[in-house]
Amino acid sequence: MTTSVTTSTTASNLTGTASTAKTAQSDATASQDRFLKLLVAQLNNQDPMNPMDNAQMTSQMAQINTVTGIQQLNETMKSIGTQFNSMQVLQGASLIGHDVLVNGNTLAVDAGAAKGAIDLPSNADKVTVQILSPGGKLLDTLNLGPMTAGRHDFQWDASSYTASGSPTFKVTATNGAQAVSATSLVRDTIVSIGNTGTSMSVQLKGRDPVAYDSIQAIL
Repeated sequence: MTTSVTTSTTASNLTGTASTAKTAQSDATASQDRFLKLLVAQLNNQDPMNPMDNAQMTSQMAQINTVTGIQQLNETMKSIGTQFNSMQVLQGASLIGHDVLVNGNTLAVDAGAAKGAIDLPSNADKVTVQILSPGGKLLDTLNLGPMTAGRHDFQWDASSYTASGSPTFKVTATNGAQAVSATSLVRDTIVSIGNTGTSMSVQLKGRDPVAYDSIQAIL
């Protein structure tokens, strides 16, 4: 489930974080109180002929302090992580309206055009892009010619495309008789920012939400 970013959502998350930290502190205090009560009861009921060794008592107190410290540290780290995620989502709101590139080969048609990109690991003397219907039928072929290593944009005129599903594309790149492996990228627009659990996600205009760290480029 993705939650879109709003000021009230972030404020609520930060308030909830503070409440969680307060609860964790209360739990740690309660654990210490229980330990002290048990220690006092143990001292009151010990064998006077064989009293508890001072080193043993010190060891027990050190153990409860260590356990309590670790528990507080874990809760503090969780609290910091939640606050960081909330602030990241709030700051990410500035990305709304920007185009991004993500891995994939499904094109989003917007205003009669579909945009994508190709990432080549080395030079290619011939690059073609086949545009396919949702059923796999060839709709068009873009002859992009020779390309150097790196990322290259392309655009397909989809003004006459009337199918209900989204078209896909297939890249073929060669250098002489040798095939060049190409990474297919799709271009889309961010319409909202949200979070799924502990990670930031972005809602794109023409496809499902994607994780923020899956974005290859912000344009």
